[in-house]
Amino acid sequence: MIDPVLLRNDPDVVKRSQRARGNDESVVDEALAAESARRSALGEFEQLRASQKVMGERVKAASKEEKPALIAEAQEFAAAVKAADARAKEAEAEFDRIASRIENIVIEGVPAGGEDNFVTLRTVGEVPEFDFEPRDHLELGELLGAIDMERGAKVSGARFYFLRGVGARLEIALMNMALDLAMRNDFTPLITPTLVKPEIMGGTGFLGEHADEVYHLKDQDLYLTGTSEVALAGYHSDEILNLERGPVRYAGWSTCYRSEAGSHGKDTRGILRVHQFNKLEMFVYTDPANAEAEHDRLVSWQEEMLQALGLSYRVIDVAAGDLGSSAARKFDIEAWVPTQGTYRELTSTSNCTTFQSRRLQTRFRTETGKTAPVATLNGTLATTRWIVAILETHQNADGSVTVPEALRPYLGGLEVLSPVEGT
Repeated sequence: MIDPVLLRNDPDVVKRSQRARGNDESVVDEALAAESARRSALGEFEQLRASQKVMGERVKAASKEEKPALIAEAQEFAAAVKAADARAKEAEAEFDRIASRIENIVIEGVPAGGEDNFVTLRTVGEVPEFDFEPRDHLELGELLGAIDMERGAKVSGARFYFLRGVGARLEIALMNMALDLAMRNDFTPLITPTLVKPEIMGGTGFLGEHADEVYHLKDQDLYLTGTSEVALAGYHSDEILNLERGPVRYAGWSTCYRSEAGSHGKDTRGILRVHQFNKLEMFVYTDPANAEAEHDRLVSWQEEMLQALGLSYRVIDVAAGDLGSSAARKFDIEAWVPTQGTYRELTSTSNCTTFQSRRLQTRFRTETGKTAPVATLNGTLATTRWIVAILETHQNADGSVTVPEALRPYLGGLEVLSPVEGT
């Protein structure tokens, strides 16, 4: 939810954000009208309620003879107050309905445009070159006995898979390496629920235009999460956080589920785009004044992971039209995938400012003692998809894969993943 004070005092900023995203800016005027109606209805209710209290005092102080007439008048006031309360709640709901169509205000400097209008901030590492024909990650995974798509499809359908043998070990090693990095930087580990209530899913902004990409259990009215960000955002809903000692950081380890609606025919080979995967997600609650600096820190920790794994990558500033509804700015890190001859997203990290916390009522106490919405940020630190870049980047001519040195301690010292027989 956007800040209603910003909407009221500086609607042009909101309209600029809508234009940058390619969204309809007329909704801003609708929201302004609804906000005015909401404030008017609330003012009427509060005025009537104040008068009702005065009337109550008059009834208490009245003589026996005066009381019947005053009680009748008080009853009329009570009915008027009840009706005004209903109108105020209705106006509040209408404002929420319209304002919820306005996505988070993009931060100044975010490039305008759509998916192809990102800005590359930096490119790091040498693009790998081979003196042999490189294999793609699925062929390598099958040679290593690490990835089994055929049996995944047999058991669960298309875009499901088994990680087996060194494949399973590789994913667990990645997650543990990321977890160690997170804990060195004051993240508290959490294993999160993967089913959440509608108000939590909606509060994080995942039930907007991409709601069809979310799995919904209708009988239980619960949603399967596509990222632990959802559960982590809901963890402190309806709470006041203590940020006196700095940001509150969590590292959420979970299985994630995405229906990938509308992506038929895209990246269907292997494990690049699948319905289920594991992920370690960084999530931060912080003072809004520190959010942009914290955003840069999240990116630096992601880069530390990719550099330790010997991957070539680029960091991009995602264009406004390609942001999710909750993100005010998003940086993606894309690793080079040799057989595709291009960079593919491995991580993203978003500054959601106070958009999610306003919906979820997560606040902190300011220096003045008042409460205000916190800023929330999220970013991937490791996920199943990373296996794609690791296998392809570090492959050898015989189909083996050299394990990045930083990952070896998490694989019991294993230096090379070798092809196996009879998978």
